[in-house]
Amino acid sequence: MARAKKSPAPLTALPPTSQLATLRDWLAFAEDVYARASLALGQVATTAHDEALYLFLRTLDWPLDSDPRVLDQKLSPAQRIALREILARRAIERIPAGYLTREAFLGEHRFYVDERVIIPRSYFLELIPTLATYLPSNVTVKNAVDVCTGSGCLALLLAHEFPKAKVDAIDLSPAALEVAAINVKAHQLTRRVTLHKSDVFTSVPPVKYDILLSNPPYEPSALCDNLPVEFQKEPRMALDGGKDGLDIIRRLLIQARDRLQPHGIVVLEVGALQPAMNKEFKSLRLQWLETQDGSNCVCLIHAARLR
Repeated sequence: MARAKKSPAPLTALPPTSQLATLRDWLAFAEDVYARASLALGQVATTAHDEALYLFLRTLDWPLDSDPRVLDQKLSPAQRIALREILARRAIERIPAGYLTREAFLGEHRFYVDERVIIPRSYFLELIPTLATYLPSNVTVKNAVDVCTGSGCLALLLAHEFPKAKVDAIDLSPAALEVAAINVKAHQLTRRVTLHKSDVFTSVPPVKYDILLSNPPYEPSALCDNLPVEFQKEPRMALDGGKDGLDIIRRLLIQARDRLQPHGIVVLEVGALQPAMNKEFKSLRLQWLETQDGSNCVCLIHAARLR
């Protein structure tokens, strides 16, 4: 998760913008505003340029893959007013970009999001396509589960990757499950993805899974207290993993023992908790999967090691 220090002097108004005639002008202006306001990034994009471009294209209702020539297209007065309004909401109100546009992307897949869920961002986008390689070659994934599903995005990625699988999506938050239901319907996967309101597996019917996946709340509580404004606008229960970040993970791994096929695997995304995980669960011999950026923050555990 990308983080930034809170701005010591929050921006209270945007500078004049009457001189900004093109999208290129507005992008340069926005990058300066992002810097002045010390806006936190990482929820939608990792650079001010990319996030502002995304916001502006969505505000103008132009395709995200627009030809670069649109950067020099003259904007109408109404379009300039709309860009100023959206930039003010982002920079002054510090509303995350995903909440402004009501969407987030993981790869080619679009998901509806709002303040009831955290904005999807996960290394599972690159790792889910590799998970079958950790199962016996003769196994077809028939049952998978996403614990702490939030918007349902990872459960849906599992369903897209494993077309013969039934996927359970679990969350304790009824509000988050409302958002997940929107996404399950939008992806036309209501027959294969089932939502459950449950504290981990407490209220979920007994199923033996081939893949148990989770991007649980893992931030230590003290860190959550000091997150940038944008991240504090996300649901705290989706981020806060307790004093050491391991509260949900401990319960999940205990309950996982009775929820896996003999060949099954648990895969957990845990942010910066690798040292704490290795210490707490040394006997499980956690296998850390390589990610493209080298963070390697996802661990895999085979069912046999949980016995």
